[in-house]
Amino acid sequence: MPQAAFKALVSRHLTKGVVLLFVALLFACGSSATATPVPSTGGDTPAATTAPAPTAVPKATEAPEAETAPAGVINMGQKETGIFEAHPSMSSSPRIQFTSSSVGEGLITTGKDLAAQPMLAASWDISDNFLEWTWHFQENVEFHKGYGNMTAEDVLYSYQQWNEGALHARSGIMGEYFSVGGPGREGASVEIIDDHTLWVNTGTPWVQQDVFEFMRNGGGSSSWVVSKKQSEEIGIEEASKDIAATGPWEIQEHASGEYWKMSAVKDHWRQTPAFDGLIYWTIPEESARVAGFQTGQLDSFDMAFDSITTVEEVEGAKVVGWPNAGQAGLNFYGQLYGLDKDGNEYEHYDPTLAWVSSDLDTDSQAWKDAVNVRKAMNIAIDRETIVSTILSGFGAPQSIRDWMGHDARANPDWVYPYDPELAKTMLAEAGYPDGFAVTLTPAIRGAPGEVEACEAVAQYWEAIGIDVKLQHVPYATIRPELITRKYQGVTCHTVGIRLTPIIGAGNYQTKSTFSYGSHHPWMEEHVTAVKLETDPAKIQAGEREIYDWIFDNAFMASTYTHDGIWPIGPRLEPGWQPTDYSEVRTATAFEYAQPR
Repeated sequence: MPQAAFKALVSRHLTKGVVLLFVALLFACGSSATATPVPSTGGDTPAATTAPAPTAVPKATEAPEAETAPAGVINMGQKETGIFEAHPSMSSSPRIQFTSSSVGEGLITTGKDLAAQPMLAASWDISDNFLEWTWHFQENVEFHKGYGNMTAEDVLYSYQQWNEGALHARSGIMGEYFSVGGPGREGASVEIIDDHTLWVNTGTPWVQQDVFEFMRNGGGSSSWVVSKKQSEEIGIEEASKDIAATGPWEIQEHASGEYWKMSAVKDHWRQTPAFDGLIYWTIPEESARVAGFQTGQLDSFDMAFDSITTVEEVEGAKVVGWPNAGQAGLNFYGQLYGLDKDGNEYEHYDPTLAWVSSDLDTDSQAWKDAVNVRKAMNIAIDRETIVSTILSGFGAPQSIRDWMGHDARANPDWVYPYDPELAKTMLAEAGYPDGFAVTLTPAIRGAPGEVEACEAVAQYWEAIGIDVKLQHVPYATIRPELITRKYQGVTCHTVGIRLTPIIGAGNYQTKSTFSYGSHHPWMEEHVTAVKLETDPAKIQAGEREIYDWIFDNAFMASTYTHDGIWPIGPRLEPGWQPTDYSEVRTATAFEYAQPR
């Protein structure tokens, strides 16, 4: 959106004083950040570039030292952080996104334009055939706990451990890239050239964004590097609780379901924090987080949009908004058609579920009935109302996931209109005039409105005769069932922006560690083919074909995109930027926060 139009939109919603502050920040920081947020149109994030010509990336410039001596502690209220486990072989979501935004650091960060920027990787070179990758790492990066400087050996060890643990959503892909294992690896190899250089031959061409996605610093698919020496000296389990990583914050103490306490890393290679410490408090209740902010006990918190008015009434508080922070997927589990990665029939395939076909032939009547059930479930949802009420307008309806930020090349036909009467008719025609039972589970991972919106979906489905069992459990509890393809129900699952849509489609491959519960031979063939493609035009054409098929078959869906809203307390200056633009759902990058 042009700056002039964006400013005009803001002025209709804000007081004169706040508008002046907004305008100052707009020209200082660019149009992504606002002093006080306004509802998003859903298309403000620049489109990602797809597989640009391979070039060396310049080294990161050194960050200036903090102007003030560290003082005080930043207190951040989160819905759920999970038990602190930071060793790559033992860490999983939701703790991954919180660890990567504090204790850990990725090899790259995602810029505003969704392109990769240097972090622990100072630069990289990619051969013209996309087979040979040479990584050059930053020098003089110190591990926490006195474990010396990071080397290429630590990098390779960390990614081997991510793969071995098999808990990360991209652990299998990491293993393939770093030659740990996987199909089609003929000619693949990896070599440590020197302490700060690693050479990788992937055996087959790789889409750059597929690699950058798991190397980034933000979100649930991010990763970090740890000290190999620490793990060998004290053991992986002990190291996981007191990890020696490279981030600007060092873990000091933690209690399950209560808090993570971290101290500032002095003379950090990238940015020394201006505060002595950072504490992530686990506070599931919105009212408790709001109260903590009102009383000054919290400097920021994971906030629901309907709390904005209350937050703005806190003296000295500011609210910062970022468009396109997340997209809420609606995943139909149990669609386990064909064979699993080991060539066996899926153990938990159950065609008696109304939304699952007893025949994988897309021309069969059984398939068409199951498609109509899923389409009926989609048109029963009033997405506009969810956005305008639960999100207070800070988002946009979305019918198909993974395309947030890439709207310019989306199919305009990817829309589910709200029509509950037609939904009832479609259910009856599919053989379910009296409805059926379904388990619906919100994936609680820190996105605004994620539980409330899922509860609204349940109400819409009940209105057309579906018996919904709404299951509220911590994400760490439900996630193992998603990975093992055991869960048989529907989830409301919010993710961040995709560097390119084919990354999201990777969750439908049988080899993927994480799964959205839907696998089919057609998807397997086409997603695999596009992931081997390096021509940008062919990648984009393949993505459209895949997501057209997904929409036509109602294979999965989405409900909305949402903005990121950061409430900033009176002790902090609100103008700092995210470290990684792939994760702006809640406040991050506290190492750049300055006292006000």
